[in-house]
Amino acid sequence: MRVSTVATALAVWLSAVTGSVAAEEPAATAAPTPAAVGDSKPAEAKSAEKTGTPSASDLLFDYPQMKNTAPNAKLTYDYMRRSGIAKGPFGAPLQDTVTLSLAPGKRPETRDVQVEMFSGLNRRPAGPFEDMEGNPIVSLFLENHLQALARVLEANPRYLKLAIRRGLRDRAEVTPTKVTVGGKQVDGWRIVTRPFIDDPQTERMRGMEDLTYTFVTSPDVPGEIVSMEAASKAKDGGELLEEKLGYEQKAG
Repeated sequence: MRVSTVATALAVWLSAVTGSVAAEEPAATAAPTPAAVGDSKPAEAKSAEKTGTPSASDLLFDYPQMKNTAPNAKLTYDYMRRSGIAKGPFGAPLQDTVTLSLAPGKRPETRDVQVEMFSGLNRRPAGPFEDMEGNPIVSLFLENHLQALARVLEANPRYLKLAIRRGLRDRAEVTPTKVTVGGKQVDGWRIVTRPFIDDPQTERMRGMEDLTYTFVTSPDVPGEIVSMEAASKAKDGGELLEEKLGYEQKAG
């Protein structure tokens, strides 16, 4: 898979959708152009931008996150997934890393990206990405998460993707936060969305309708993505899923 710009990733995850995740699958349509994607922002997002709080889509997909990375650097992310569901449908607990190897792109603010997604028998094919303004780690994390979730729920992955990107577009809470970088506190943003709450057919989620996605970003971290998490707990407090990815400062 080759991706020329971060706008392509935005088109995949944040193109305009209608209906709920439980609705009949809509007919496939061509991915919108970057201009069309930008025009599709809801009024709430545009209003938020005017108040100084960026939208979730801006922070995760629109911002030129690679501008603060050094050519020929490596960005390493620690990954963890575990689940307490009986019979282990998500598989054994997994701890591994995702490494992005950067090379100069066609412009000073872009990078060509080689991906090493996990190691050994866990290795997954991913990339490369050419001339990226944004950080492909967001789409890599979400796509990997989506594949496992669809398998466990025996659901059409398109249903789930529509709900997640609707949640990021329309139902995300964006708040200021602090991030520790090199022993110092710097400014960042925290994004939280629960896309499956109140869906008309939450029984399809098999108790995971509270699935919560949390993202932390900061312009002071190379690639701007500090961490991402998808988590769900049972009514008795048991852990149904905890999946995390975080920037490794020592390795980066």
